[in-house]
Amino acid sequence: MDERERSTARIDKPVLEETKTLLDTPYIRVYELCYEDGLHYYDASRRKQEDLSAVSHRTDLPDAVSGFVSIKKGAEEPRLLLFYEYRYPIGEYVLSIPSGLIDKRDHAEAEPIVTAMVREITEETGLHVKPTDTVEVLTPMVYNSPGMTDESTALVAVHLHVQDYHELSHDGAEGSERFADILLVTREEAADILKKGRDANGTPIPMVTRSALTWFVYEDRQG
Repeated sequence: MDERERSTARIDKPVLEETKTLLDTPYIRVYELCYEDGLHYYDASRRKQEDLSAVSHRTDLPDAVSGFVSIKKGAEEPRLLLFYEYRYPIGEYVLSIPSGLIDKRDHAEAEPIVTAMVREITEETGLHVKPTDTVEVLTPMVYNSPGMTDESTALVAVHLHVQDYHELSHDGAEGSERFADILLVTREEAADILKKGRDANGTPIPMVTRSALTWFVYEDRQG
């Protein structure tokens, strides 16, 4: 087998014959993916059946947004915004970043990802993004855990300038959202969390939080 044949073999895909809905709720659905060779696979998703990545292969918009938020106060060095959020499947508060789902109303906006990100920052932190601040989509779509789910998120860099930190709050929390302490960490502190891979309570950090820490320590030099 020559190199071209090996390359073709690597990209052959199983043929999806049928998709069965096993669980259908407003926020999570579980499907059974049935393939022509008899393979069956389970897929947890936020999407309706016709919009599943395995079915439609759509990559125009992700399900959610995740913000790498750098805050600068006056002449002080920038700090990365983190907070503790209760995650029910884990049963623990974990070190998190501002994030949330892209709503249907966002789809009609010129920049749905930016619109959703700005809203989530205000709801989860009390901060308002000003015209002088910057919001940059770093990666429009990444898969969170493609071995189990097609859920995806956009990674967004946000640089905020504030007069003080007093407006920081979780007063805008909605529904099942449960937040705890807000942290503003320096690059040195962020690097320490990265090295340990755990928060101050010994709980492992989520992948998207690790991505934010890595960006802040090694990539972000604005402000």
